[in-house]
Amino acid sequence: MTTSDMIRELCVKQNISLAELCRRIGQTPQNFNKKLQRGTVSFEEMMKIAEVLDVSYEQAFVFPDGSEIKIGSK
Repeated sequence: MTTSDMIRELCVKQNISLAELCRRIGQTPQNFNKKLQRGTVSFEEMMKIAEVLDVSYEQAFVFPDGSEIKIGSK
């Protein structure tokens, strides 16, 4: 699953349009759609999306023993 797929699925589950998400994170739909197409949505933007939709977002390195180095929200 790509970042774009994740964001689109999140919008469906939160029952909002992609344009509404863009408004909430302070970006134009045109600009954000280009980022989705190129796959260049930054970690900071993912954190902002999580914040405005009141969900958690995590990014981690997971070692074979199950230990993690992660950053995330909430």
